[in-house]
Amino acid sequence: MTTIDQSTPIQPISDPVFDAAGIQVAIKREDLNHPRISGNKWWKLKHNVNAAIAQNHQTLLTFGGAYSNHIYATAAAASVHGLQSIGIIRGEQVLPLNQTLTFAREAGMELHFIARDTYRTKAEPSFISELEERFGRFYLLPEGGSNELGVAGVASFAEGLPLDFDYVCCPVGTGATLAGIVRGRKGTGHAIGFPVLKGGQAWATAVESYVPQYANWQLFGEYHFGGYAKTTLELDRFMRDFESSQGVPIEHVYSGKMFYGIYDLAAMGFFTRGSTVLAIHTGGLRPKV
Repeated sequence: MTTIDQSTPIQPISDPVFDAAGIQVAIKREDLNHPRISGNKWWKLKHNVNAAIAQNHQTLLTFGGAYSNHIYATAAAASVHGLQSIGIIRGEQVLPLNQTLTFAREAGMELHFIARDTYRTKAEPSFISELEERFGRFYLLPEGGSNELGVAGVASFAEGLPLDFDYVCCPVGTGATLAGIVRGRKGTGHAIGFPVLKGGQAWATAVESYVPQYANWQLFGEYHFGGYAKTTLELDRFMRDFESSQGVPIEHVYSGKMFYGIYDLAAMGFFTRGSTVLAIHTGGLRPKV
C-alpha cells in the first residue's frame, strides 16, 4: 500500500483582506501529502483501490477530462499497486498530449477518447456493458472517484481535522470531497464548497445524497471562471499575487478558484468577525518539467 503523509501542516496565512474582515485563515496543505497522488484524490481512491484488490480485480477503469486530477491520480495509484488502468477521456484526442495525459500514459494507463455526447452516458448500464465487452473485467471507478467509498475515505481524513475551525472550505468537482468533509466533521462548524465548473450548483443534490442528516454546508457557484479548467486574466493575476505573498503554489483548475472565492467572500463580509477559516488545498499541482 502506498504511503501518504497524514500529518501535512496547517499553515496560517495573513492578508489585509482578512485583517479587515476580522478573520483568521489557514491552509491544510494536502498538496504535500504525496508527490503523485496528492490532495484529496488519494482519500477518495484508497478504499476503492483496497476494494478492487480484495475483489481480485486486475484493472481500474475510470472517467475524466483531459486535465483531470482524478485521471492523473488513478494512473499513479494503479501503477504503485501493480494494477492496470483504463481512462475514458471526454472529448477528442489533442496532440501533443498535455502533462496530465502524458503522465497517465507513461504510468501505464490505456487512454480512450470518446465524444462528449457519448461521455454524458457514462453512468448508463448499456454503456458500462459496452465497456465490459470491449475491455473485459474491471473495477469501475466513477468520475472523480465519487462514490460511497470515496466519500468514506474523505470522511476519515476530515475526522482528523481540528474542530476549532468555524469554516472549512474546499473546491468542488463532483461533490464527494465536500460530502466527506461534512460527514467527517459530524455537524461541527460550517463547510463551504466552490464548484470549479459551470452548473456546479447541481452538485448540491449529490452532496445531499451522501449527508442527508447535515445541513451545515453550502456551495458558491459563481467562481468557475468560465468552466472546468478555464481561467481568465483576473484569476491568473490573483494566483500570481497569492503565490508571491503567501508562498503557496496553487493552480487554476481547483485551488486557485477556491482561494479567489475565499478572498472575495472575506471582502464582502461573509465570514463572521472573529471566526477561523480552514482552506483545504486539494493538490492538483504538477511536478516541474
